[in-house]
Amino acid sequence: METSLYRINLGFHAKIALAYFMLAAILGVVLRSFASVPISVNYKFIVHTHSHIALLGWLYLALTTLLYKLYLDNLDLDRGYRKIFWFTQFTLVGMLLTFPFMGYALFSIVFSTLFLFASYWFVWFFIKNIPTSLKKSNAYQCVKFALWYMVLSSLGPWALGGIMNTLGAQSVWYRLAIYFYLHFLYNGWMILALVGILLRVFEIHGVGLSRTLFKSFFWSINLGIILSFFLSTLFAHPPLICNVLGGIGALLQLVAFGVLLRGYAKLNKKPATFFNKFQESLLRTVIVLLIVKMVLQLLTALPYFANLAATLLDFTIGYLHWTFLGVITISLFLFLDYLQLLRISQKAYFLYLFGFILTEILIFYRGIAAWQSFMVFKGYYEMLLVASFLIPIGLGILLGTSGKRK
Repeated sequence: METSLYRINLGFHAKIALAYFMLAAILGVVLRSFASVPISVNYKFIVHTHSHIALLGWLYLALTTLLYKLYLDNLDLDRGYRKIFWFTQFTLVGMLLTFPFMGYALFSIVFSTLFLFASYWFVWFFIKNIPTSLKKSNAYQCVKFALWYMVLSSLGPWALGGIMNTLGAQSVWYRLAIYFYLHFLYNGWMILALVGILLRVFEIHGVGLSRTLFKSFFWSINLGIILSFFLSTLFAHPPLICNVLGGIGALLQLVAFGVLLRGYAKLNKKPATFFNKFQESLLRTVIVLLIVKMVLQLLTALPYFANLAATLLDFTIGYLHWTFLGVITISLFLFLDYLQLLRISQKAYFLYLFGFILTEILIFYRGIAAWQSFMVFKGYYEMLLVASFLIPIGLGILLGTSGKRK
């Protein structure tokens, strides 16, 4: 066994991830302040910092911490994992010190590239060390594919350099590379990894989906993830076949999660429970948010709604925030609390949830206003700014109370 000198504190890692989230949320407030208060910083540079720290600091770190806890903890691997973790921190701090001041430039690109290598290192480390007893489990199949989707998504950032040097940032291919990255990042890597974490929790408690039910889910979700990428190309007005293929992909994802919900419904009939009431409420919230996310995605297969999503930025921002701040983040809260890596204070969580819902309503409201050609109400931007403050306040309270357990 590892000596105490080399044992890692995964709860501390989870707190670092949450701290990045709070910092990203504060940067989000700064971005919302531009419409109301004169600020002498570069807006685009803050956007780049906000997105990188939210996606790579909070979501990536929280997910990899959960995966290590559930699959590799207590396997004498702490010394190797510590090297990966701190190298990842080096790249994140580097991005924090460069993106706000220079945007996409030499040093920020260097640190972003190093992060990609850190993520590849984690994938190699995880797959290499996974216990043989888990390799054929349903949960691991989801996690393994999720990790490969993360690697696949990184082709987008790799392509950006060549596209900028040859075709320019205004090229359709530049936007396609970004959408390719985002699509396989959240639909592939993040959501499928969360499913793998959920199934692993089930398996630990001796509750697993039947092989037939899992195969139906697994092939539907993976084919759906691949085909639904075509929805991300619709801004370029491709042939109608892209709408059809993207629509089939979105429908397959809905079917897949329908299969999963069917399995979850069967689980509820069993006497043994392993989520407390608060965690159960988090799971139910995620289910509702995920269904709405999938329906919105399916709607964009229709040319009319595809055009709306492509031309009205608020709809795109609202959808991405719904996915990242809603579906994925609340799932992470659930599992971090369940595994006792963080104590999720209910008061702090509900403050965060209120801020999230209120900002989503306001963002979609402005999109609808632009769609239906009416003016937003007076004081809209101030209200959005105040609502945005609730998110980092909730996260700050959550971070301050995360180590205090009853």
